[in-house]
Amino acid sequence: MDEAKQQEDPGFTIRRLLREQPRAALGTLLAETGEPYVSLAMVTVDHDAEPVLLISDLADHTRNIRRDPRVSLLFDGTAGLAVALTGARASVQGRAVCIDGDERLARRYVAHHPDAELYLGFKDFHLFKVRIEKAHLVAGFGRIHWVDAEKIRFDTSGTAALAAAEAEIVAHMNEDHADAVQLYAERLLGRTGGGWKLAGVDPEGADLLREGETARLWFDKPVHDAESCRVELVRLVKRARAMAEEAAAGASG
Repeated sequence: MDEAKQQEDPGFTIRRLLREQPRAALGTLLAETGEPYVSLAMVTVDHDAEPVLLISDLADHTRNIRRDPRVSLLFDGTAGLAVALTGARASVQGRAVCIDGDERLARRYVAHHPDAELYLGFKDFHLFKVRIEKAHLVAGFGRIHWVDAEKIRFDTSGTAALAAAEAEIVAHMNEDHADAVQLYAERLLGRTGGGWKLAGVDPEGADLLREGETARLWFDKPVHDAESCRVELVRLVKRARAMAEEAAAGASG
């Protein structure tokens, strides 16, 4: 990931938050009174970075969305900071659209939130995608921006082959290259503990998961199909192995 781009481009900073945060505060308007209502939602994002939700008809926020699809999602990237208000957070505004029947997004959601597989087949649970309209970013002192959707969404034209191959790529990495996934987590992302798995890939990176803990592995350049994704994953594992070898040599010396 280009750190200079992250600092200079508000749209990219918002998209980074969307891709890195597995949950968000979901703001809707109460169906009965129109008053604001905020709840917790588990979220994944599509390859274009638009949020995807799996929510139940029994929940107030779902009834609210059925009446008025306008929503706001707060993605909070301030966890762990000594001074929380120096961190980035984004309020994403848009309209929630039911996408029941989208098998690719259903698989992607469950891969990121495995416990949701139990509910996916229930008739009262539904997939929604939030069509982003704009977002408000606060990323520390002086970094406050309203950003339009086209500057937030990732342009997925030419990447349909990657979306179609995602489930196969994830299964292959977890089944045949679990050691590589573990190296990504330990050496490139500084995470501890065993059992890291790949949850998803998109044009900009890969998502890792371990017992509810998540981590984001950013690619140095976007990929568009299974082959370019393979090349990037191989390049990154070579980097991780080199780091492991350097650490081992330093310890022995």
